[in-house]
Amino acid sequence: METLSRRALNRATLERQLLLRRVDWPPAKVIEHLVGLQGQDPDPPYFGLWSRIEGFQIEDLVRLLHDRQVVRAMLFRGTQHLLTADDYVRFRPLFDKLLATLQNGTFRRQTEGIDLAELARAAREIIGSGTVTRPELGRALAERWPGRDQVALARSAQHLLPVLHPPPDGLWRRRGATPFALAEHWLGRPLSKEPSVQDLIRRYLAAFGPATVSDVRAWSGLTGLKEAFEPLRPKLRTFRDENGRELFDLPDAPRPDPDVPAPVRFLAALDNVVLSYHDRSRIVTEEQRKYAWIDATMTVDGFVRGLWAIKRAKKTATLDIRLFEPLSKRQEAEVLAEGERLLRFGAADCEVHDIRFRPVGE
Repeated sequence: METLSRRALNRATLERQLLLRRVDWPPAKVIEHLVGLQGQDPDPPYFGLWSRIEGFQIEDLVRLLHDRQVVRAMLFRGTQHLLTADDYVRFRPLFDKLLATLQNGTFRRQTEGIDLAELARAAREIIGSGTVTRPELGRALAERWPGRDQVALARSAQHLLPVLHPPPDGLWRRRGATPFALAEHWLGRPLSKEPSVQDLIRRYLAAFGPATVSDVRAWSGLTGLKEAFEPLRPKLRTFRDENGRELFDLPDAPRPDPDVPAPVRFLAALDNVVLSYHDRSRIVTEEQRKYAWIDATMTVDGFVRGLWAIKRAKKTATLDIRLFEPLSKRQEAEVLAEGERLLRFGAADCEVHDIRFRPVGE
């Protein structure tokens, strides 16, 4: 069985993640290919698409959200993601058990003694065919269960029902109360009655492979995947990584030469390319991982080398780059060039743009 080096896995991952070169694809196609974008906050998905699509504009994603082609909802790992409406309908039923388990683990004390099926029915009636905000839902549920924590009640309903968060949620630089809508009403169709975990695995491998069973589990949060892989095994290629772990991949998926150049990329905060592996060493070190859960990362030659944030003061936007280790002059020039493009996209409303470097921890 062929062994793939860390660098070979890195280049395969960058190719699948559309990070070796920007593509001329519609944003919906990119979101579908990536099986969604991590979207805990409103802005990161816009940066995630900008880093992958040539000429991407903020309005391109805004339009998809308003047109209901892309939705924001809780799914993988119990976190907020932007997915195509088709993928949400196709895969959401696979996550019923996971989300119910997360509800129990997070809000068990606050909902103790409440029949959760009754809570879900009450929330469904309150939301109806319209839209309510999370605080509105919490207050209405607290009228049914007086004295209970309103936030816990509303968030429990979010775990127990297929709820979407329609615009203005998910719009660029938007903050405010989260709106709730039932998926079947917002999309005008029911969820899949025959969801396929094997289909989900194949989609993951197309966007993240080669990968282990544990990698798919880390990305999705689902269990029982080892058994789900077995029917697929005859149709997949297998490899080993440098530690001897078995990797699965689609037979015809691209695996570029490990020495192919990789451009500088400013990844979105919580980008799935950094989070969606059990073993993340193909792109980020163990020491860097603790930062990647909070800060947006920057790659140089395909690997994480720094953290970044845009800081605003009146009409000035400063790209603050914190480096894990110094850059060569050539690398610094590449970072500056890409950083200037980032500021023109993410801080177009500011008159002055600046880029500053400092070490991580300073």
